[in-house]
Amino acid sequence: MWLTHEHLLLLLLVLLANGAPVLTSALQHNEGRPLDRGRRLRDGYRLLGETKTLRGVAAALLVSTLAAWVLGLGWGLGLVIGACAMLGDLFSSFLKRRLGMPSSSMALGLDQIPEALFPLLASSYLVELGLAQVGLLVVLFFVLELLLSRVAFHLNLRRRPY
Repeated sequence: MWLTHEHLLLLLLVLLANGAPVLTSALQHNEGRPLDRGRRLRDGYRLLGETKTLRGVAAALLVSTLAAWVLGLGWGLGLVIGACAMLGDLFSSFLKRRLGMPSSSMALGLDQIPEALFPLLASSYLVELGLAQVGLLVVLFFVLELLLSRVAFHLNLRRRPY
């Protein structure tokens, strides 16, 4: 169940994919156009929320694809990781809205696990990655995401520390 160098590079790609929208938003000093265009479901809550934007998804796809290519993992793997990380993020946001939680609110576990689990499971079809290794990488992502979000808050890249 040891993690290889390649597994740690996958973790780096997942971190980059999830961090790219936050960094892009901070550098642009605005939120961009929400993916859900303000639409609400029958429960009265937004579909995804204010902070899920096309610009953020594009940033995640671009950064993860370029980083994978630079790291020698192939741009296709980076694209899969970026797309699945964003699917995990959108899934989390959708569930949080259904629970009545506002955009950018913290839901420990729900905010971190799908964002790492979705891309790592998808990657397991492209690289040698077992379920135990996926689980370990998700735990590492969880811890690193919490630590890095505090750093991002102190650097004024995030509005709230998690």
